[in-house]
Parts: sequence; C-alpha cells; structure tokens
Amino acid sequence: MTDIDLVRLNFNPQTLLALNVVLGFVMFGVSLELKTADFAAALRTPRALAIGLLGHHLVFPAFTFLLVLLLEPRPSIALGMILVSSCPAGNISNFLTHYARGNTALSVSISTLSTLAAIVMTPLNIALWGGLYAPAQPILRQVAVNPFEMLLHVFLLLGLPLALGLIVARRWPRFTERARRPMKIFSLAFFLVFVLAALGANWKYFVLYVGMVVGVVFVHNASALATGYALAWSARLSEADRRAVAIECGIQNSGLGLILIFNFFDGLGGMAVVTAWWGIWHIVAGLTLATWWSRRAPVLQAA
Repeated sequence: MTDIDLVRLNFNPQTLLALNVVLGFVMFGVSLELKTADFAAALRTPRALAIGLLGHHLVFPAFTFLLVLLLEPRPSIALGMILVSSCPAGNISNFLTHYARGNTALSVSISTLSTLAAIVMTPLNIALWGGLYAPAQPILRQVAVNPFEMLLHVFLLLGLPLALGLIVARRWPRFTERARRPMKIFSLAFFLVFVLAALGANWKYFVLYVGMVVGVVFVHNASALATGYALAWSARLSEADRRAVAIECGIQNSGLGLILIFNFFDGLGGMAVVTAWWGIWHIVAGLTLATWWSRRAPVLQAA
C-alpha cells in the first residue's frame, strides 16, 4: 500500500477550472436566497450571531488542532482535518437548522457572514494551525502554500459570487424570484456531478484509504457539533439558537475544501479522502441530529 501522505489524486486542469466555476454558481444561487429581513432578525440577537461566528472560525479550528495532537493521525490526514475546520458553513446547514426547529434566521446569517469571513479566515487558519503541527510542516513547505494567493482564490470563489448575487437580487427582484429555484437545483446538481467525477477518477484510492479516516471524521464531526452547542450553552443562548450554532459548526463547506486541495495541495491523498468523506458523513450526522431535535420542541430560553 502506498503511503497516504505520498498519494496525489488525479484531477485535470480543465475539470478543476469547471469545478471552480460551478462552485461560483452555487454561491451565486445561495446569495439569491438571502433577504434583508433575515439579517435584520439575526442582528436583533447580536450575541448569538457573534457566538456562532466565534465558534465557527476560532474555537472549532483551535479545538481541531488539539484533537490532532491527541489523535496524532498521518500528516496529510491532520492537514485535511485542519482544512475542513477552516472552511465556512456548508450549503445545507440552513435546511438542517429549520428541520431541527432551530433559529433559521440566525443560521442564514451565520452561514453568510462565515462565508464572507472565510475569505480571510480560511487561509489564515490553514496556515496557522497547519504550520504549528510539526509533522505536517514538510508537506506545507513542499507545496509552498501562499496564504495571500489562497485568500484571493477564496474571494473569487465565495466573495465575488455572493456580492453579485446580492446586487442582482436587489436590482432585479422579479428575475431573482424566477431564477432562485432553477439556479439552486442546477448549480447543486452540477456540483454533485463534479464531486462524484472527482471520486470516480480516484475511486481506487478512496476505497483503499477511506477506512483510515472513517473513525477520525466521525470523532471530528461529533466534536464540531458538540463544540458549537457547548459554546452556545455556555453563552446561555436559547435552545433554538444553540441548535443553529451547533449545526453551523458541524456542517462545513467540504466542496470548497476539495477545490483548495486540488488547487494548492496537488490533490494530496489524505487531505482529499478526509474532506470527501466529511462531505458524505456530515449530511448523515446532520440529518440524524436534526431528526432527533425535530421531535423535541426547543423550550429552553436564554436566562
């Protein structure tokens, strides 16, 4: 068996460019769903919004680093964990929060602001925590990741499409109303196709190494959900807010993570397998938790 730290997955430049464009369309479609009323509702509880962003971009990445020190996984797997923890909220977090009877307006606001913050925080967290983990330092030196180049890349993938979507929604509301659902279905369907194509082109590696990351991803994702909930509980937020914060911390944009891996880490095997499996598992875990919560009314209120 080839060392997972030495495996480089195959993804040709043309397909990678298409995947970048598709993710841009996904974010554009997401921004068409945003409404000013959602932000106004969330801003009425700024403490909950701040806790959600703090948990997502500061606490969870720091906790991931501690988890890496505890588990001592292979360097490329550790980098995959750090990269996943550095990504913004995933696209299904708002649906899961609504299904879990959480504060959906808060979820939408955390998702959007975490995506905007990710333009800076994602490259920063990867460089900081990845650089602090000694076994991963040779990999980082080998691929020579430039945080400023990654920042620009994340801006083009996330910030620009979001800004364009907000402008279109404001200037052409009728078009936006007609385009929301088709754009969402089209972009997510194509994104799924490209992710499956990436897995298909490297299926032998995925099957070979996924067993090495199943337990790691399970523990990592569970810790993300628990970290979000515990942080919201310690801040004495309402139960509906706790559910929103927990789901926002536990559902990461693994699609962005895969793109960054292929763009900046040469398709590094351990990172890619961790991120791909996270993209599958966080849906299973998120739906399971949301189903459990959906049967229990959020009666607890902030003190």
